[in-house]
Amino acid sequence: MDKRKVAIIGGSGFIGTWLVKRLRARHDLQLKIIDIKESEHFPQMYQYGDVTQVQSLRQTLAGYDAVINLAAEHQDNVDPISLYYDVNVEGARNVCLVAAELGIEQIIFTSSVAVYGFVEQETDEQGLFKPFNHYGKSKLEAEYVYEAWRMSSDTNRLTIIRPTVVFGEGNRGNVYNLFRQISSGRFVMIGSGNNMKSMAYVENIAARLEHALDQRSIYQVSNYADKPDFTMNQLVNVISLSLGRKNKTIRIPYLLGMCGAAALDIISKISQRKFPVSRVRVQKFCARTQFTSNVKNNFVAPVELNLAIEKTIKHEFAHK
Repeated sequence: MDKRKVAIIGGSGFIGTWLVKRLRARHDLQLKIIDIKESEHFPQMYQYGDVTQVQSLRQTLAGYDAVINLAAEHQDNVDPISLYYDVNVEGARNVCLVAAELGIEQIIFTSSVAVYGFVEQETDEQGLFKPFNHYGKSKLEAEYVYEAWRMSSDTNRLTIIRPTVVFGEGNRGNVYNLFRQISSGRFVMIGSGNNMKSMAYVENIAARLEHALDQRSIYQVSNYADKPDFTMNQLVNVISLSLGRKNKTIRIPYLLGMCGAAALDIISKISQRKFPVSRVRVQKFCARTQFTSNVKNNFVAPVELNLAIEKTIKHEFAHK
């Protein structure tokens, strides 16, 4: 039986590495990692490719049947801002252009719940689009690009998955920073801590992407979040318990936290130095980010959320 040839753009990154770990055990797939940086874990599968350079995609995607695009500019402090649109939007156009040229008929795109912006209640796929930052805006524009590609041919198959904040072993994003601060005993709670948070474990995201690859849906858009959701206060308690320490949270009012973050933003702009605290990060920390999916796809996450938190903390902090 011929193997399906699957190209993973952005496969050298955090989610991509976990996805390749999962898919490489299968004998019915031939994998290729396409990225601007070499894969640390799977160099034998790696080939240089840049979504902003059409010709590099033509060379790397030739002969492949399906594309999973994980490549993105996603950090809170990307400079210049145009990079969000160069990579996320123009990159989407380039992927779709080359897919049309080469006859690739399946694309899986990881978007983000950032397309909804701040939400007042648990939000499913029917939520209104109100992205508050350039990351969310560029992801939403990219979705429209992929949807236009899907509509251009009756045989094109598109899955868009919108994960909430992703965490797991090896990640150095916002959730890791939260774990690290609590572990160090220097965690500061800004605001009441009653805002609800959804999270997604990286191994479950990888499994969800594999499920989408096998489903081969003509068109599906779905959020992804592991359940249950926690308030920030509950999450800090869960993390503290996993660390085997008492919750000794320092608290400051929201307005004071925002004022301090605004001052750091000014200093950052003058000094060209980036700080771990900014107004955007304080807003995101204190916002309600609670999401669910009403899309029926028979997917079951392999790892429960509480266990995922324990596994991540054990991996990152147990030796400390």
